[in-house]
Amino acid sequence: MATSSGGRSGGQSGGRWAGVSLRLRITALATAVTLACLLGLAMVAGQGLGPLLTDAVDDELQAALSGAARDVVAGRAPDSPDGLEVRVLDTAGDAVGNNAGDTAGDTAGGSADDGAPPILRRDEVRALKAGTPVTAGDRQPVRWHGAVVTAPDGSQRLVVVGTGLVGQRAAKESGSRWLLGTALVGTVVAGVAIWFAVGSALLPVARMRRSVRRLAPGARVEVPDAAAGELRALADDFNVLLDRQDAAMERLRRFTGDAAHELRSPVASIRLQSEVAVANPDPQLSQEVHADVLADAERLSALLDGLLALARSDAGELPPADSVDLVGEVRAAVARAGEQPVPIAVNAMTGQAWAAAAHTETELVLDNLLRNACRYTRTRVVVSVLASRSTVRVLVDDDGPGVRPEHRAQVFDRFYRASDDRARSSGGAGLGLALVAELVRRRGGRVAVGESPDGGARFTVVWPRSG
Repeated sequence: MATSSGGRSGGQSGGRWAGVSLRLRITALATAVTLACLLGLAMVAGQGLGPLLTDAVDDELQAALSGAARDVVAGRAPDSPDGLEVRVLDTAGDAVGNNAGDTAGDTAGGSADDGAPPILRRDEVRALKAGTPVTAGDRQPVRWHGAVVTAPDGSQRLVVVGTGLVGQRAAKESGSRWLLGTALVGTVVAGVAIWFAVGSALLPVARMRRSVRRLAPGARVEVPDAAAGELRALADDFNVLLDRQDAAMERLRRFTGDAAHELRSPVASIRLQSEVAVANPDPQLSQEVHADVLADAERLSALLDGLLALARSDAGELPPADSVDLVGEVRAAVARAGEQPVPIAVNAMTGQAWAAAAHTETELVLDNLLRNACRYTRTRVVVSVLASRSTVRVLVDDDGPGVRPEHRAQVFDRFYRASDDRARSSGGAGLGLALVAELVRRRGGRVAVGESPDGGARFTVVWPRSG
């Protein structure tokens, strides 16, 4: 039940999103991406404010330390620049006086007996002697830089320069807030710009859509020469679609007209024969009329079966494929053909040949091919089954008049006949080969007609091999 509910909610959510315009979709997506990028940059920049401020302090302290170290080496009392504190310590970290005089000692932070606590811990002193900057103190942190130098009397002195970092945390927080605010404002500005940019880009598409709605029958979409490549491609696709639609409508009109003509002929014949039987109640004539009516009814039934099969195929009703032994299907089709004026020979190169198709399809295909071959052949029909690694072929050869090259491209069209003679003394309704081509092509196969070695026509049907 939970899965079903989740599926419904997901479908409803997708439906709501599908109802949103493309302009709003693109704007929302691009704005969301912009917001994520700007917020990410703001957070990274905010995290980098602290190190950036510290680096600036380190540069200033390092410059002051260099000057103070030179003064101590020369025996002078080092000066303390504004905002900085300079002290001279011994190597243990205790404040000492400078050999230059008491003033130097006072500047260095007082003598060792002034009672002031040490400004640095032992571990911090060790780090400064190694040249590593130190931040000492928790409530009021001080940044220290130090260097070990040699005084004029030969003693080692640790010169340290420091400054308080008061306000740096507040500056970092304030800077982070400003960056976040700037990111939000930038996202709003970017969203508005994207909205108008997308609207401008989609304006030609809207114009093309309106022109398509106003197209007259047979007209095509016109695109200015200065149009972008995407719009030209869209217009070309529209025109190709319109061409296909017109071609489909033309085929439908032709199919409807041919079907109406083919259905009218047997119906009219049945009606005429029935009127003759009613007007002349002669038993012998009635028997002849019944035979003619039966023949027309069979012809009408075959025509309707073909139309229904094509209609089902056009509607996409395709049964699942199965493994079909075409050798066995060919032999069964020959048996169904029964007594024919000419013999039908089966030439199978293998005992079995399995194709991916349906039994009903192969029966229709083989029955129509054999019926067509027996109708036109003179002495015999040969059916061959050939199997390869990926396909199975069925060849139907006859020694009749064959199919002329100019008719071979249309022989599989519906209601097509190579002769203009509309009588049915030699031909069918023109649906058998069309049904063959439709069924085979929908299975991924192909059909073709050529010249037979016996001098007649060779119909070739190729199915994909099963497995």
